[in-house]
Order: sequence, then structure tokens, then C-alpha cells
Amino acid sequence: MAPMTKVGGGKLSSKGGGVKNDATQCLALCSLANISGLELIQAMHVEVQHILVSKGSTEQVKKKAALCLLRLTRTSPNLISGRIFAPHVVQLLQDKHLGVLTSVMSLLNGLASQQTEEYGVLIPNIVHILSVLVLKKDCAREYLYYRTPSPWLQIKLLKFLQLYPDAIEGHDIGMGGNDHIGQLINVVTRIMFETEVSDSINKSNADHAILFEAVNLIVAWGTTCPPEMREGAMNILGKFISVREPNIRYLGLSTMAQLAQIDGSVEGAKKHQATVLVSLKDADISVRRRALDLLFVICDTDNAERIVDELVAHLVVADASIREEMVLKIAILAEKYATDLRWYVDTILKLISISGDYVSDPIWHRVVQIVTNHPQGDLQGYAAATLFLAVSTHRCHETTVRVAAYILGEFGFLIAERPGMSGEEQFHVLHQHWYNVDTQTRSILISSYAKLANLYEECRPLVAPVFAKSKNSVDVEVQQRCAEYASMREAFSPEAVEDLLREMPPFEDKRRSALELRLLETEGENSAAVTKASTPSEVEQQRAMLNAQMMDEGMAPIDEQEEPELEEEMADGAAEAAEDEKIAAVEANPTLVGIPKDLIPAMRKAFSNLCTSPSGVLFENAMLQVGVKHEYVGAQGRISVFFGNLHATALHNFKVKVDQPDHLRVQMQGTQGLIDDGEGDEGCSIENKTQAKMLLLVEVTAPFDDAPSMRITFETEEGERHDYPLRLPLVATCFMEPVNLDPGAFMQRWKSLEGQDRECQEVMRLPPNSSGIDEEYMSRVSNIIVNGLKFGRCEGVDPTPWTVSGAATFRTGAKDVNGNNINVGCLVRVEANPKANAFRVTTRTLHPLCSKAIKNVSLVSIKLAAL
Repeated sequence: MAPMTKVGGGKLSSKGGGVKNDATQCLALCSLANISGLELIQAMHVEVQHILVSKGSTEQVKKKAALCLLRLTRTSPNLISGRIFAPHVVQLLQDKHLGVLTSVMSLLNGLASQQTEEYGVLIPNIVHILSVLVLKKDCAREYLYYRTPSPWLQIKLLKFLQLYPDAIEGHDIGMGGNDHIGQLINVVTRIMFETEVSDSINKSNADHAILFEAVNLIVAWGTTCPPEMREGAMNILGKFISVREPNIRYLGLSTMAQLAQIDGSVEGAKKHQATVLVSLKDADISVRRRALDLLFVICDTDNAERIVDELVAHLVVADASIREEMVLKIAILAEKYATDLRWYVDTILKLISISGDYVSDPIWHRVVQIVTNHPQGDLQGYAAATLFLAVSTHRCHETTVRVAAYILGEFGFLIAERPGMSGEEQFHVLHQHWYNVDTQTRSILISSYAKLANLYEECRPLVAPVFAKSKNSVDVEVQQRCAEYASMREAFSPEAVEDLLREMPPFEDKRRSALELRLLETEGENSAAVTKASTPSEVEQQRAMLNAQMMDEGMAPIDEQEEPELEEEMADGAAEAAEDEKIAAVEANPTLVGIPKDLIPAMRKAFSNLCTSPSGVLFENAMLQVGVKHEYVGAQGRISVFFGNLHATALHNFKVKVDQPDHLRVQMQGTQGLIDDGEGDEGCSIENKTQAKMLLLVEVTAPFDDAPSMRITFETEEGERHDYPLRLPLVATCFMEPVNLDPGAFMQRWKSLEGQDRECQEVMRLPPNSSGIDEEYMSRVSNIIVNGLKFGRCEGVDPTPWTVSGAATFRTGAKDVNGNNINVGCLVRVEANPKANAFRVTTRTLHPLCSKAIKNVSLVSIKLAAL
């Protein structure tokens, strides 16, 4: 038995007058490493360092001292100064004993992970040792493991080099650069391309361990690594993921996922996509997880649909242990690479139908957020229609009911005119699930019912009993919502109720979505999937750029959408008038062909029709047909303008310049070259029987009484240049929202708006050739006020059938000091005198421009109704 060890006085010595005893010193070092109290560490670490670097210490003692010092530094990380200790490590790395080098490398990896920069000077020494082992095969016989020179030491050396990813950056590899860098490249190349497959499992395991660390070193170098080395590493990993040994496949899949994240390497990984899909069906759950990670990493815009479809198809037979992870990653991929967000909505609904129990709340919350934040195209209408059909069946997952309840409550009005999808039908398909869902879903349904009842009169008698019965619910949330919604109309004015129940504003886009945070929580920061999820795709960058542009303009983004053919769009036959002065100026210029004066009356009539009509022809002659389709929600509007070539030949240098007045925020998008941005670029060309398209998204910020101008210029192949000044049918009444008032409330507000600045009145006689004023004509006038000007008809206010009264709110996107939207209340009265064949139009608002604009549109529309 060895003598008792004395640990004290700053010395590690054996009992017996300082007689040297290796076994005693090793025992003392092991004891110190295992006890490792803070006070003991502070007192003894210098002595341990001295033993380690002492030339008199034997190899056995040095190994124990290195490992003891590693344990001490783990307990107290700031114990050793790297700047002071690095020169001593250089001496230790010159030791010929591979056991000492292995222990010293363990210590060095621990120290360098804490103070990386201080030990970077040791890279040449590390490379030298590695080259001796790999290139020269110089190794003591006792450290040969199945003819592989000290694989444990090689692995530690490669791990140390991975801490310095910039080691080869800036060096001319193969061009007479640093000797140690050239040596390092040769070493890694030798390991990668000359590692042979052995029949011995032990030798294969050792060689593969070294090979994987070499590939990890290439991963650490990233884009600074020569491309041929990255490509070679990818090919080697491609072979590993096809072998039968599950451990090799696991490591191959995991390492390939890391390598594929390097710019320019994903294409090489995509070549093995079919093999990875096979691994997704492996019997080993750990292999399946790594295959899922790799598919997640190699997914991009080109293969996203195939990979997502494969994952969804596999989800049907996937084990419960991996389903939640698959659902989360499928949802992230579908969002990141959805060039058409309708496909994204369809994919999430498939996930819910297949594995609804594994679809967490953040996933369906994200669907709602994306649909709400992207009004472009018909995404919101498509989502509403798709979810309507999904919940129409009695058997559907509760998560589907939640999504449908929210989306139909917000955007159900977009499909209410479709057959079988009215507001009443929407209520019925949702309410059939009422008794099969939990209280959280019922709370969402209640809010949806309140919004449906606000939009559709026929829903109110259906919703009222639900609210009345649920007022006494044992669930506090359900009870409170029902009580508040039921009493809302009694406690607040109609305008306040309308504001409270209008659609929700866009959600705030955060740097990381809830799905990414969920993935980070489950897999950790170092996961390849987390790194991939946090890197925006090209599709996401395009969306973000468009959103940023729209935010600058204070409106939501728009995308181009497929529209019906020009002839169908213009079936209503409407257009717009241009100013006489502008047309005359064009005709006076002999180099331009303008609009003939004989077209002006028809243009004015068409313009007036379009002010109260959703679509039609804006202008038409033998050369060109201009059509408009426009729709508005609150303070925002979308205008689609179509330019059809009716000429026998192409129209060249075709440009459109749209005026952007101060009261409108305008975002334009159209056929390439169509929009004139004032930079002198050539316009687009429109071939015969084809059309160009322009989309405008507008937001009104203040009252106005004039329509924005639009100038069209183009040239024919014969050299004729045409210039057509037009006006868009964008008037104040486009941004009205109807308000229904009882007679008492209407007259009270009417009287409160008396005053010269608030009232605008004009008397108009109908043309002599009109059919006169009768009840049928008054019905047309009422329709103009309600459907054309978008006023709410106030029944009971008018003492005779020859008077029509209405109320509306002019919506703007401007904010007051409290951050609320600024709106203007508007009232109108149209009084007819059949005997005099005349009308008197009176408007009262809080803003004189609103009064004037409503009066002008009303007069023109009433006059047209008589023709």
C-alpha cells in the first residue's frame, strides 16, 4: 500500500523526507481532482502546474497532472491565464510520449474553449503533431489501434482546430502560403479521401470517428474551406447515410445537416434527398429524427412542396413520439417557402386533419396571423371559404373549429355572397360544433357569433339565444363574453358597436415567430434546424421587403392576382371623364393624338357610373380599352386597372402616370415598365388582343373632393403618339361605411350639424327628356344612396315617399393624439319635387370637403338615374 499523501503547505509530496514516488504523486493529484474545493484549488493549482511542466516529472505524473488541472479549471474557469500558460503548453506539445500528448490535449481543449484567442498561437504545433500521425504514420507500437495511429489523439487535435474557424481564412492555400496551413489541408484531405473501409468493426469505428471530426472541421471552416473539400465531404456523407449500420447513418445525417448550412453546399445535399426520405422510415427513432432535421435543412423554394408533401404523407404512419416535432417543422417549412400562401393554408389544414392533437396553439395562431397580415390576392377570402367547407362536416378536429371561428368572424363577409355561404350558413356550420368543443373554443365561437350578428341582420335572432343561455355558464370567460356582447348594443351607440366589432388590425411581426421559439425551446440553440429556421428564406425576405415598403406608406401589402378577362371586367360599361382643358391642350399639339371632344360626354357618364359601381370600362376607343375594378374596406381600397389593346398592331412605350395627392397614400404595382416613375425608362409593349394590368392600394388620410388624375401615353407602330388624360373613379363616397340610425337619433345629429361650413346644398332640375319623378324612380334614388354612396337608409325619418335620408361614416387612416383613427360622420337628405321635376340634395358633415364631395356625387348619380 502506498504511503499516506500529505497535501499542504503548497506542496504535493510523499511522506518520507521528500523521496520521489510516482505512485504517491499520482494518488495526490487524483485526490485533489476529486475533492476540488475552492480553497484547496486556490492553494494547490500552482503546484499542479509546476509538476506538469517540470522536466523531472515522469510521463505518468504529467498525465495525471494535466487531467487534474483540467478538473480544477472546470471548477474555477479563471484559474489560469492563457497568455502566461500558453508558452508552457508549447513545451508540453513537444513531448514524444503520445500518452502525455493525449492528456495535454484534453487539458488544452478545456482551456481553449474558455479563452480561445489566447491559445490560437498553438495551431502550428497542433498541425505538426497531426501531420506526424496522419502523413508519416509515426507512432509508438503501443498506441497503434488496429493499425490506426492513436485515434484518440487525432480526434482531440481535430477538435482543437474546430475552435478556430478562421484559421485558414486569408491564406493562399496551395499557392505557397503558410507551411502549417498547407500541411493542415493535406492532412484533412488524406483523412477524407484515403480512409478505407475495413472488415474489422473496431478499426472502422476508429477510422470513422477521425473522419467525422475532419468533416466537422470542414463545417467549422464554412465558406473559407476550398469548395472541392466541401464537395468531397458531402459525397462521403452521402455514402454513410446509405449504409445499414444505424450509428453510421445517424452520424452521417447529423453531420450532413451541419454541412448543408454552409452557403453553396445545400445543392450537394439535395442530391441525396431520396436517400434521406428512406431514412425517414427507419426503425430507429433517432435516425428518423436526424433525417427529419436534414430534410428541414435542405428544403428551399425549389423542393419545398415535394418535401412538405412527403412529410405530410409520412405523418399518417409516423410514431406518436415524433409527430409533434414533424408537425412543427412542416408548419415552419410551409410558411418559409410558400410562394402562394393559399398552399400554406391548405398544408396546415392537412396537418390538423391528420394530427390535430399534435398541432399546438402557436401553429394555428400563426395561420391566423399570416392570413390577417396578408390581404393581398384573395388569401383571406380563400381561407374563409376553405375553412367554411372544413367545418361543414360534423366530424372535424377542434383546432379546425378554432381557426374557422376566428377567420369566418373576421373575413366571412368576403364569401357571404357566394351560394350556400351566407352569414346565416356560416353561423350554422360553426354552431353545430358548440356542444363538442371545450370552453376555450366556445370563447372564440362567441366572438365570431358577435361579429356575424353585427354584419348580418338574419344572424341576430340566432345568436341572441346562445348569448342568453350562456350568460350563466360556469366558465367565467364564456359567461363574461356572452354578457358583454349581449348588452353591447344597449350600452353603446351603433357607431361604437361597429368600431368594437370591426376586423382586427394586422398583428405585429416579431423577429422570431412563436414557432421558431418553440423549436428553439425543444432543440436548443446549436441545432441545425434552429439555425435554419432563424435564417430568413428568399420568399420571407421578399415578403418582409414588401411589408416594409407598405408600412412606410401606412398600408397593408398587395400582390398581383389573376383577374378575369378584360371583356368580363368591363361588362358594366363605365369610364371616367378627363378635364376639357387638358384634352384641348393635347389636341392643340400636332405631334400628339388626344381624346376627341365627342367622347367627353360618354366619358363623364361612365366616370359617374363608376363612382357608384364596382367595375366597368373607364375609357374605350378604336385603339385602347381601359377597365377598372375597385373595392374598399374602411379607409383602404384596392383598384385594378386593365389596359387592353384593341388596335391591329402592338402598342409600344406604353406608360401610365398616376397622380398621388396629399390626402391619399398610394402603392402601385403593375406590368413591368407600365408605371411611369419619372425616371425616363421605356414603357411596356402591349400586343394585339392582350392587356397590361396595374394594381393600386390606397389609403385615405383626409377628406377630399376631387379624383386623382391618370395620364396614359403610348406609340403605335405607325409612329403615332397618343396621350390620354383620365381620372380614376376614386371619390370620397368610396370610403364610406353605412350607419343605421333611428329617426330620433338622425334628427338630433342633423340639427347638431347646422352651420354654413358643415352644410352643402344644391337644387337640380332633371333634363326635359327624363321620364319624370315617380315611385319607381325614387326607388332607384334610394338604391343609389344605399348601394352606390354606401349610406345607411334611415327609415321613418322621411315624412313623404319623396324624401330619402341616410347616414354614414367617412373612414380615414389618419390617427389622432390617442392613436385612434380619425373618422367623419356624414348625413344626406335627397328631397324630390315631382311637380317641378327637381331635386334638392343637402349634405351635412363635420368637414366642408366631405359635404361638397357627397353632394356632387349624389347629384350626378341621381341625374344619371333619370336617363
